[in-house]
Amino acid sequence: MIHTAHQAMMHAQEQAFLAARTFTRFLDRPVPLDLLRQVCELAQWGPTSMNTQPARYVFVCSPEAKARLRKCLAPGNVDKVDSAPVTVIVAQDLRFYEHLPTQFPHAPQAAQGFANDPVLSQSTALRNSSLQGAYLIMAARLLGLDCGPLSGFNSAALDEAFFPDSACHSNFLINLGYGDSESLRPRGPRLPFETVSTIL
Repeated sequence: MIHTAHQAMMHAQEQAFLAARTFTRFLDRPVPLDLLRQVCELAQWGPTSMNTQPARYVFVCSPEAKARLRKCLAPGNVDKVDSAPVTVIVAQDLRFYEHLPTQFPHAPQAAQGFANDPVLSQSTALRNSSLQGAYLIMAARLLGLDCGPLSGFNSAALDEAFFPDSACHSNFLINLGYGDSESLRPRGPRLPFETVSTIL
């Protein structure tokens, strides 16, 4: 039993981190819509400060929606998005605090504090929606999908195209699908523990 549990743990590490790659090209294979729901429902359990959960996701799948998104992209990202069966717009809802009465009920005054401090609301939304986007990547990998996160787009144009008259603003994009392994380059190195870490 211990051996089996260890194998399962190692498999999860491989799938989420060690063997996972960032893909820029994907196979012509659709992603089931129910799987997108499963990805969100798994990712939602990642922590956010005060359970704020400011991330909002737009799953761009249809040719019409892809065409709207394409107009907002940097030229170098057009082919990457065209290749992916799904592109997720990870956005941040600056009015996330309206849900705090139900999501953080033991501190009923919390919502008013954010409502009265736009700078705090904006920094909280950006930080935590970024975290949630990372959780979404990990959840997608664990459920068998490959990912290609992207910046490189006109955020004002994207917000106008997908979030008009809304408190939501784009953060970053994630291409989802089944990666084309033949398109991969050699994996880039990572900085060592001694360079990135300090123990005090």
